[in-house]
Amino acid sequence: MEAGDLRALLDQAPGLTVLVAGDFFLDKYLDIDARLSEPSLETGLEAYQVAGVRCYPGAAGTVVSNLRALGVNVIALGVIGEDGEGSDLRRGLSAIGVDGASLITTSGRFTPTYLKPMLRLAEGGVPARELNRFDTKNRSPLPVEIETEVIARLRGLLPRVQGVVISDQVSEPSCGLVTGRVRAVLGELARAYPAVTFVADSRERIGEFRDVIVKPNALEALRAAGLADADLPTAGRELHRRTGRPVVLTHGDQGMLVFDQDGEHRVPAIPVTGPIDVVGAGDSAMAGLITALCAGASTPEAALVGNLCASITIQQLGVTGTATPAQVLARFEEAYANPVRS
Repeated sequence: MEAGDLRALLDQAPGLTVLVAGDFFLDKYLDIDARLSEPSLETGLEAYQVAGVRCYPGAAGTVVSNLRALGVNVIALGVIGEDGEGSDLRRGLSAIGVDGASLITTSGRFTPTYLKPMLRLAEGGVPARELNRFDTKNRSPLPVEIETEVIARLRGLLPRVQGVVISDQVSEPSCGLVTGRVRAVLGELARAYPAVTFVADSRERIGEFRDVIVKPNALEALRAAGLADADLPTAGRELHRRTGRPVVLTHGDQGMLVFDQDGEHRVPAIPVTGPIDVVGAGDSAMAGLITALCAGASTPEAALVGNLCASITIQQLGVTGTATPAQVLARFEEAYANPVRS
């Protein structure tokens, strides 16, 4: 790929619409100023003082934020609660130009939330330290009537999009949007709409998807393939065999391994210097990957775009990072003094 090819791919982003279907969390940061701490009169324990609150769409919402930063139009399909966190999540999506009309709101579910206390110890360049996180998740199965509504909305939305991101973030079986029944319908829809690019990400069940591209990390791929050692090529081949679609296996600073109809390809990571925060790197890589695929890139070329996006977001500390087309192009030119072929 040369810089002109990358620019041509990114220029197509505003003409693309991607459906992000999955588990939308609220990332809520509490900025704590240690200088303001005071003892609790009731317990005598230190009472942290919150000096600021920041809310961002998380989990599937992180993919959405990264797609919007690239200029892609997004439809969000998820299930959230009738609570304050749900309102914050909708506001966060609206702020980046995403209509939450396809989100299903119900009083019987929480809006999943990662509450992240960030303790600022001093002024200046000292980064805040994240304290123990508080997680709010749904731990009961998705009700059948909501599952049925999810499937109906999937069928109705498919004709409007060029790509689908499946974000299966909840570890507990059937407690998130992607239940076994929903997963089977996604495979059915992928077969029915061959011109639409489907890419799945799943913490626990990546090996159960069929007929869609899958993007596991190394641990997820090995676990799905039933391998105890670090035989990533065998794991990638097995997932490619099961899905009948390309596999994009992410491997941290080793980059990505791609398995498709043309064989196996290693796509190196983009080296960076200085402190990094890898939280959300996979989501930014997903956004770059599906944007490039929908714009006509080959799977290895799309993996390179994913690596470029991730290399930018990991340098954004203490926030949900995103990468713009200008940043992606600048990073490409910085990383490759001469044109490279993928």
